[in-house]
Amino acid sequence: MKNLLILLILVSNLLSYEIVNGDVEILKVDKNSAGKLYIDKKELFWFTNPANKDEKVAFVSSNYRAKNDIVVKSIVDDKEQILTFKVIKGDYKQEKLTVEKSKVKPPKTVQERIKKELEEANKIYLSTTKTLLFNSKFTLPINSKITSDFGNARVFNNTLSSYHSGTDFRAAVGSTIKACNSGVVKLAKDRYYAGGSVVIDHGAGIYSQYYHLSKIGVKVGQTVKKGEVIGLSGASGRVNGPHLHFGIIVNGNSVNPTDFIEKINFALFDR
Repeated sequence: MKNLLILLILVSNLLSYEIVNGDVEILKVDKNSAGKLYIDKKELFWFTNPANKDEKVAFVSSNYRAKNDIVVKSIVDDKEQILTFKVIKGDYKQEKLTVEKSKVKPPKTVQERIKKELEEANKIYLSTTKTLLFNSKFTLPINSKITSDFGNARVFNNTLSSYHSGTDFRAAVGSTIKACNSGVVKLAKDRYYAGGSVVIDHGAGIYSQYYHLSKIGVKVGQTVKKGEVIGLSGASGRVNGPHLHFGIIVNGNSVNPTDFIEKINFALFDR
């Protein structure tokens, strides 16, 4: 696993790293070395490691469609460090799925609904709670086989429509779905494409998604604990059968959920 953990040495120099499109990397420094942090002109934030109060961490995510290098600037005591992340294309596959025609070419009567749902979700993901809302490792929401990996090109009814922004797990209708970590529910409703949906804010710009649910068991604004049942799996929305779509958003970008969990657990809790 390349670049699992980057230790910043805050001196004036230039370093180069790699990041896969649709992936995340974690920066870590001593708490006294955490200054200003930017991607281009957008400020990033340092957060106290819940497992070590003497450390600060920050998260750099790459958009799936990113092509340009990601340049991160750290400034401490007027000294700059530039980290250049070269974006490399992930080894993503293509998969063909058959779904209802209306889920590929939605009728005009639902297009406004789809637009509003997208705008609502993006508004959530672009906000950042300035603290971590969890203090232990992330876990998977269901112990089941992965049926579709993150990043796959999705060909619905012979039409290339999108890429897979999460990971699908086998889940019969009515299987219990648990929060992958503690946080606050930011979305809990039925949506056109995602079906029964729950989104949890874990702080620091980290959100988890649980889609295609048959039953939603939480409300917006509710605080949930890791492992708490938040709903039941189903086959709602754009699907070709019952399953759980599990996604992770970091700083507004969808990232590989299983890779994210492995990295954050190692960086914060296993070192």
